[in-house]
Amino acid sequence: MNFVSDLLATVTERGRRWVGLAREERPPATGADLAALAATLLSRRGEASGVALARRVLDGYRTLDDAEKTVFLAAIADQFDADHDRLQRAIDAWTKDPSTANAAELHHAAEPRRQELIRRLNLAPGGTAALVMMRDDVRARLDKIAGLAVLDNDLVHLLSSWFNRGFLVVRRIDWSTPANILEKIIRYEAVHAIQGWQDLRGRLEPEDRRCYAFFHPQLADEPLIFVEVALTRDIPAAIAPLITTERPIVPAEEAATAVFYSISNCQRGLAGISFGSFLIKQVVEELRRELPGLKTFVTLSPVPGFAAWLGEAGTAALPAPLRAALEGLEDPLWHEDEAAAARLREPFLKAAAFYLARARNGRGKVIDPVARFHLGNGARLERLNFLGDRSPRGLRHAYGLMVNYLYDLEAIETNHEAFFERGTVATSSVVRKILGPEIADARP
Repeated sequence: MNFVSDLLATVTERGRRWVGLAREERPPATGADLAALAATLLSRRGEASGVALARRVLDGYRTLDDAEKTVFLAAIADQFDADHDRLQRAIDAWTKDPSTANAAELHHAAEPRRQELIRRLNLAPGGTAALVMMRDDVRARLDKIAGLAVLDNDLVHLLSSWFNRGFLVVRRIDWSTPANILEKIIRYEAVHAIQGWQDLRGRLEPEDRRCYAFFHPQLADEPLIFVEVALTRDIPAAIAPLITTERPIVPAEEAATAVFYSISNCQRGLAGISFGSFLIKQVVEELRRELPGLKTFVTLSPVPGFAAWLGEAGTAALPAPLRAALEGLEDPLWHEDEAAAARLREPFLKAAAFYLARARNGRGKVIDPVARFHLGNGARLERLNFLGDRSPRGLRHAYGLMVNYLYDLEAIETNHEAFFERGTVATSSVVRKILGPEIADARP
């Protein structure tokens, strides 16, 4: 890797000299100037000079303030579309003669020039990482700047190819992993915050804990996504006993269950490009090889959208008697009142089962994003855990609800197909019993 990096740097430096760019020359100061330089990059045919120009564009982009970055991104979205004259000629040719050659020309003519620009920018040293960061900037502006969606689509199209499973490497993260990566694990943890180094050590060092991450060769020290695993004897119902540092350690050879209790995406610029399903399946295979005694693979998952849904759409979607039985949840201390919690438990779990198994959004999809992820991977909605997460965040987002999704290796493909083909949510007998006949067929 060092040899390749040095070679790229040499080629880039020579390319800079060929196109008259001195190393100390300042990058363009405005987004419009940088867009003009991007147009020059597209017009060049030489590879060495192209790499040098690509590097200058990316270096220049990093120096822009937020306002000028917006100018640059809007210009790329607006000015680098397909060549309309070429496209019209290709349409006319294919209409007259729908041959394979004319179809190929139509395909190439329809491609936005933005995509070729992105490919050329990717040739610069560090180009892939820079484009991931640029896509994060694009996403932050999508709701504010009309027209940026086309640039976002182009970035997603190309990043999806460059970050497909064939390029990804799974690595185990443990206490001997370099500190710069461990720092990022602490920073990127998005489900259950890691409270410093001692807390991280408790999640990595004991023999009943594992952590795995996907890496890409172009982002060698940047995890893309990681999953934390607890090895237990039984399926857990609450998160606090699982992540506390003051807990009995289960000898790894005595564990029967692998619990995926936290999955965190690390790169916001890769949002919408899914790695999680591949990572979970890869980790299952790694664990089965290491510990043949593991029989059950299950999650302990948050339900981030439940409280919001229950307070809005849920009031209209649920049967009236069930809505009435949920009165009292608005009290912020209901979970500390044993009598109130006991009264709310049954109707609460019914509403949760309805939300996860029956409720749909405006596009006909399961509402909860975590549920969509695991159900789409072929998992089964196994168990609902009342007050499984009593942390302020867990209470705020889901009134403390947590869920176990079971990865039954014999049924994953069947469940996956049923979910995507018919929208069927695989549920355990326990969840079906909670639903009950009175709301099993209800619709939002």
